Amino acid sequence: MPIYRIAIGTPGEATDPNTLKAGVSEFISTLIFVFAGEGSGMAYGKLTYDAPNTPSGLVSAALAHAFALFVAVSISANISGGHVNPAVTFASFIGGNISFLCAIVYWIAQLLGSVVACLLLRYVTGGTETPAFGLSSDVTVGNALVLEIVMTFGLVYTVYATAVDPKKGNIGIIAPIAIGFIVGANILVGGAYDGASMNPAVCFGPAVVSGTWKHHWIYWVGPFLGAAIAALIYDSIFISDDHESLPVTDY
Repeated sequence: MPIYRIAIGTPGEATDPNTLKAGVSEFISTLIFVFAGEGSGMAYGKLTYDAPNTPSGLVSAALAHAFALFVAVSISANISGGHVNPAVTFASFIGGNISFLCAIVYWIAQLLGSVVACLLLRYVTGGTETPAFGLSSDVTVGNALVLEIVMTFGLVYTVYATAVDPKKGNIGIIAPIAIGFIVGANILVGGAYDGASMNPAVCFGPAVVSGTWKHHWIYWVGPFLGAAIAALIYDSIFISDDHESLPVTDY
């Protein structure tokens, strides 16, 4: 079980220059990802005069997020591991690949990146509201919670299989595109129901800027639970104890 490798860390580790550089990398990558993903939805709304959601809008969102995440993970993989997601950072902590204090640095950077991205979007679009995530009228809290758990499980399982597993070999080269693909595919599944977040940072920025917090907790609890389950299952079954735990930065 990876649980025995969990570490709190030291204050010196959290303020180490390499950790701070990783935090800056996460901030920039998350800003780029949220700006493109959230911005694509705002642009689609402008082009369609805020018409009701359509299949083409869902496909547009899936492509924008898949492309943007592929880039965001790629540009930060060698610096911070390319988490771009508090849930991925939590899974890395559960798997013993990052200390809790370092994870806090990552989380702060990711949330700030999302907020700054949404503030920039509101400015460059002339004050257009950054829409917050929410549930469709026929979706219950329980439905959305399980949906977020399952989708984030798939995302983090993909991260572990292509980026974290010491036995990954050359498959690590395609980790960013595989991660982008699973997010895009999951948006096609869950976008019409709860927005298909899988990433608390993606929801946090729009919620802060728009002031809309209804059901916001779902987009934290669901992804964190899904991430923890994926990390525990993959690490316990497929990463043997005779391999030294490798940092997520090893793509």
